[in-house]
Amino acid sequence: MNVRANQINIVLKQQDNQAITSRPTHDPFEIVHTAMEGYIGMQSLRQKIKEIYAFIAINKRRDEVGLKIEKHALHMLFKGNPGTGKTTVARTLAKLFVDLGVLEQGHVIEAERADLVGEYIGQTANKTRALIQRAKGGVLFIDEAYALARGSKKDFGKEAIDTLVKQMEDHHQSFILILAGYPNEMLTFLRTNPGLASRFPFILDFPDYTVDELIRIAKKMIKMRDYHLTTGAEASLRTVIDQEMNKKTTQSFSNGRFIRNVIEQAIRNQSVRLIQQRVYDVKELILLKADDFEVES
Repeated sequence: MNVRANQINIVLKQQDNQAITSRPTHDPFEIVHTAMEGYIGMQSLRQKIKEIYAFIAINKRRDEVGLKIEKHALHMLFKGNPGTGKTTVARTLAKLFVDLGVLEQGHVIEAERADLVGEYIGQTANKTRALIQRAKGGVLFIDEAYALARGSKKDFGKEAIDTLVKQMEDHHQSFILILAGYPNEMLTFLRTNPGLASRFPFILDFPDYTVDELIRIAKKMIKMRDYHLTTGAEASLRTVIDQEMNKKTTQSFSNGRFIRNVIEQAIRNQSVRLIQQRVYDVKELILLKADDFEVES
């Protein structure tokens, strides 16, 4: 038996002796629950984030006791329609990874095609590298990333993709790249570069919200704005959501964004109603009523 094997056996015996006393009494995923607190839905996403957290935590533990560790890249791809929380989750993960010691700063650089693609030869690679330099220690979040693959042969989007692939490999421990966009388009986008798909060990799905989840999101938004729904208003809101979801196409429904727009319109409608009625008492200032929500006949 070699020296390293002996060391490992000693460590294992020590761990066995300490197992009972060192077993945590709190939820080991408490940090994940705290980070995701207030998020509605996203059950499968929460589970995936638990997996990422567990891998990082156990790797740190292995390192502490002298075992070999694998420093996996944490680059991610988010697939989902608008308003499903992709940007919000990216910001949350950046903070979580700072707490875990994976990132030094945890800032998020949000970018789109225009921030990477130049207008002449040589500009695109420089713009892309400069963006990655700014993102070091944090997250580079590129929304509608599939737009990089669009355009003619003379377009420089492919150059941006190629530069990203190389920088992801050369600096995979310095920053985390998150690409986001519509589900089908993102899968097509991955085929634009042979080495692209293998650079993303974590592909996270952001499904559309259900009607009940959207109602919960709406109530949360309304409460944050110091308003309250009457029973009739909640029924009207549910009708508005049902109507929109029944006529939606795969990519036209904007989920949380739609809810925000509906609420803001209802608040404006309430303002007009109160001004016309010349009613300004606190109770009426708070209440959103059925008529404030525009229901199609």
